[in-house]
Amino acid sequence: MSLTESIIYGFGVALTPANLFLCFMGAIAGTLVGVLPGLGPVGAMSILLPVTFAISPTGALIMLAGIYYGSNYGGSITSILLNVPGEATTIATCLDGYAMAKKGRAGPALGISAFGSFIAGTLAICGTILFAFPLTSFALKFGPPEYFGLICMGLVILTYLSRGSMLKALIMAVLGIFVSTIGMDSMTGVSRFSFGNINLREGVGLVPIAMGMFGLGEILTSLQEERKGDVSKTKLAHLFPSIQDWKDSKWPILRGTILGFFLGILPGGGALISSFASYAIEKRFSTHPEKFGTGVIEGVAGPEAANNSGAQAAFIPLLTLGIPTNVVTAILLGALLIHGITPGPLLIKEKPDLFWGVVTSMYIGNVMLLILNLPLIPLWVRILHVPKFILFPVIMLFCLIGVYSVNNNVFDIFVMIFFGMLGYLAKKLDFEPAPFILAVVLGPMFEENLRQSLIYSRGDFSIFFTRPISLLFMLIAVLLVIYPFIPWMKTKRKSLKI
Repeated sequence: MSLTESIIYGFGVALTPANLFLCFMGAIAGTLVGVLPGLGPVGAMSILLPVTFAISPTGALIMLAGIYYGSNYGGSITSILLNVPGEATTIATCLDGYAMAKKGRAGPALGISAFGSFIAGTLAICGTILFAFPLTSFALKFGPPEYFGLICMGLVILTYLSRGSMLKALIMAVLGIFVSTIGMDSMTGVSRFSFGNINLREGVGLVPIAMGMFGLGEILTSLQEERKGDVSKTKLAHLFPSIQDWKDSKWPILRGTILGFFLGILPGGGALISSFASYAIEKRFSTHPEKFGTGVIEGVAGPEAANNSGAQAAFIPLLTLGIPTNVVTAILLGALLIHGITPGPLLIKEKPDLFWGVVTSMYIGNVMLLILNLPLIPLWVRILHVPKFILFPVIMLFCLIGVYSVNNNVFDIFVMIFFGMLGYLAKKLDFEPAPFILAVVLGPMFEENLRQSLIYSRGDFSIFFTRPISLLFMLIAVLLVIYPFIPWMKTKRKSLKI
């Protein structure tokens, strides 16, 4: 099929009543998740993952994708109205969005957030369509050494871009790879690290791990946090930005879209890094940088465009290479694998309905979010008043039902509780859970490609450094590991007077 025929075919798949309904539900659920501080798209997707087992793989991915990009829309509402980011990707929006709200300009801030997100999402989807075929052709050159190098690079980049200590992030990644090895060895059939427990012979499921780390763990963490904010004092008049607002925002939206798209493709990048990078660039480009943080609309338009563009672009490496760039796309990869689908270079050829249906559904979802979000903002604000003692037990109930329904096994509930406590401790000790969950998903691919490469080379590790593509990935990974130690080495050298 030509590109035009593929797009038309994709809209035909996405506009079927079932998929259209799932897209709508995903977008609404994502917005709600973004509005409610603490849960996040990963937690919501983990909770709803068991629900997707009863529907088609295409419908499942359409709904989960809607939750992902919908959360970026919803997160901006609490960021602007309460100075509380409903989702991590909207932290940068707080800086000027809340300041605009205090000036009585919450309406234009929310308006430019919604319109900017829609424009960026639309352009990013066009980029996804254009980049998919070239990247797929490039990916056909990949063998086990190239995939191993790419996975190593992705894990290292994610740990390098972590907000806390890179060493702690690496520890979490190594721990995640270890957890992924529990169960039967795929090549020898030998049981590993199961300690005689029959429930561990099939390995530790992604659903209880994700629900524990990001569902239960977030609940336990949020119960200790005091979130302050007054919604009732915020005025929501004039949601449509003025002509001057559009003049001030047009270039930030365009720059944020381009920046978010290319950062979203990179492993470890995505919406969070994009939004902060966009804010920094807009401040540098501005003729009045001293006003940033006091309520300028450019400080809202740029980051909001960047985080939505980054969220859409993250689907390119997921669907064409089978490599998730962040923890959210790792959950999506897990959902595909559970449905028996392996994303990669042949996905477009073998499952065109899934690829083109999901890509076109993202545009439909963006239209839905634009139409629904502006009139529903007062409703989302009312939901913010739901007390924690009602909200969190309901979320906990969904977690318990969801994790049990996967295998009808009580053991999975204990696994979820264990990883919930681990997620809570990780947050308290400043260990990020994202590298852990990404390593759990990529662990089997990491091990399989490592062993296949070594079998092919008869145990010679130089195979990873003699093939050009693999060499490039490995060099990037090694340089990123070494780079943080360079200042320490310089200091040590000076102290020794070498």
